[in-house]
Amino acid sequence: MPNYEKGQIWGALRKAWKGYRIAKVQGDNVRMREYATRIKTLQGQLGVPQASFPNLDK
Repeated sequence: MPNYEKGQIWGALRKAWKGYRIAKVQGDNVRMREYATRIKTLQGQLGVPQASFPNLDK
């Protein structure tokens, strides 16, 4: 995996949350799962607490 700047990771995290919220409004569980996985990965890279997604088993 490439070595990204923290600012880039934060930007990607913001976009992932936005995508998750849009998918949730649209009721798209497949995309919600994809975004939830991406969010958890990015949060892990940043060393911040990871969000839980109990409705998605993530």
